Amino acid sequence: MIELLPGRAYSARYVAAQSATGFAFDGQRGLHAIGSDRLLPFHAMPNGLAFVPAGCDVLSESPTGGEYLRVIRSDGLELGGDRAFNNRIDSQATQLASRMRNALLRASLDDDWEAWALALTERAQHHTTQSPSAVGSITAYRMRLLDEFIDAGLHGPLGISAIAQLLGVSEGYFMRAFKNATGQSPHAYLLERRLARARALMRDSTARLADIALLCGFNSQAHMATVFRQRLGVSPTQLRKG
Repeated sequence: MIELLPGRAYSARYVAAQSATGFAFDGQRGLHAIGSDRLLPFHAMPNGLAFVPAGCDVLSESPTGGEYLRVIRSDGLELGGDRAFNNRIDSQATQLASRMRNALLRASLDDDWEAWALALTERAQHHTTQSPSAVGSITAYRMRLLDEFIDAGLHGPLGISAIAQLLGVSEGYFMRAFKNATGQSPHAYLLERRLARARALMRDSTARLADIALLCGFNSQAHMATVFRQRLGVSPTQLRKG
């Protein structure tokens, strides 16, 4: 089973019947207890690969959530490893997850879901035997500050210098550390945040697309449409009709 969960508040508790591979497109934070009775704060980094083994007791809740791709094994086969993980940055997984998200938004008979799902679970299997790598200096606290700063100023221009100043580091240091921690550039991440806000407004409001574009920091509706087609393979009009 493949599902794309929207970026909205959620609360879930279950025991995983099958192993599941997840991919967090957005940074999100909340509380969770994964394979444990201890409820702890968590911060899912953007572009983070995650894995939950079969039989794992899961409790997770977030006041905001974040767009999340989940692939659940339904063929009776299980990935190796019995330890849950998240926040693993994997360039191949990022490419696969983006391709799968685009296909979910505009399903086609040519889409090779089985191959994509298997490839993504193979990336998770690779990480079940790997120690977590360092994620640079972008800590969960700094990522929360960054997300709050971006969300508050998303309607206007946001420069690297202002973000670096917020975190108390140089521009060059911030750009290197952010790429190491998330697998993408700050500019690419900012575009993803604008897209996420626009899609949420399209889903939850009746605002005109031109107004949504300006609220999300795009220069115009045409600019927003161009970014939608480049990043998601579908226009805002097509997405809203779908």
